[in-house]
Amino acid sequence: MTPLNPGDRLDHYNLDELVAKGGMASVFRATDSLTGEQVAIKVPHPEAECDPVFFDRFRREAAIGRELDHPAVVKVLPAVRSKRVYMAAEWVEGTSLRKILDAEGKLPKERAVRLAISLCETLEYIHEQGVAHRDLKPENIIVGKGDSIKLLDFGIAAKAGARRLTFGSWSKLMGTADYISPEQLKGKRGDSQSDLYALGVIMYEMLTGTAPFEGMNPFVVMNQRLIADPDMTGIPEELRAVIECAMQRDPLRRYADAREFSHDLKRPADPRHAERRTARQEPRKAVLFSLAMIPAGIFLLMMLVAQHQ
Repeated sequence: MTPLNPGDRLDHYNLDELVAKGGMASVFRATDSLTGEQVAIKVPHPEAECDPVFFDRFRREAAIGRELDHPAVVKVLPAVRSKRVYMAAEWVEGTSLRKILDAEGKLPKERAVRLAISLCETLEYIHEQGVAHRDLKPENIIVGKGDSIKLLDFGIAAKAGARRLTFGSWSKLMGTADYISPEQLKGKRGDSQSDLYALGVIMYEMLTGTAPFEGMNPFVVMNQRLIADPDMTGIPEELRAVIECAMQRDPLRRYADAREFSHDLKRPADPRHAERRTARQEPRKAVLFSLAMIPAGIFLLMMLVAQHQ
């Protein structure tokens, strides 16, 4: 397959402009010749089409995108039988949250909270559909008029019950260093809890203008999130406990779901989030206590056996 360029035609789509080119695929702004509407066309690079794992991942991304139906999720259009592998999706006007943060440094507290609540509501929807995004970051969030949002790029999303796909490169499977959850770094498959962690990181960045962990390379950054807690100095007092809860290293100590996260963003002064977090830790403490008692039990059993010999 030869590479596509602006001016080429793909079925009934006229490719108008190359808007993004990644390691595995390119994204074009295109015009649907049947409707006259603008769409986004994602086309794998020719060499990527020969990679069976990437091909399966690409098909899964398209299938997930067609199943999801929410105003804050970019809609993937119905598949067209074609000789060329590609994905067509709605065209979204707006600016990526990354560009906004690069331009403004940090956002006013009210705007950061408003965007985070919208993201919580979006995550609540996709999680209810059994989907985890697993690569939530400012680059994948488009902010439109009135601070409406669109979540895009489900390239490494996971759907409950789907078989696990293994990549040769950890970065293709796990996401972006600044937003990867500690459990993903330990080799576990990302899930809804990983998305909540990433949202906590994004909110930290919106409020401070910096990522919570920094280092000379991605591996230093990733190691920091395994052993250190973020510096909360630049976070407004009433939001510190909220972000701390979302960014707990242990998934069991985070918010149970996106709805709970959203509740505390709307009512940051409500102390109940701390009570909920404590309540979730109790079962874990009980398990740890039980495990700690196993050696003692074995020792007592050995003593009883010895006495009867």
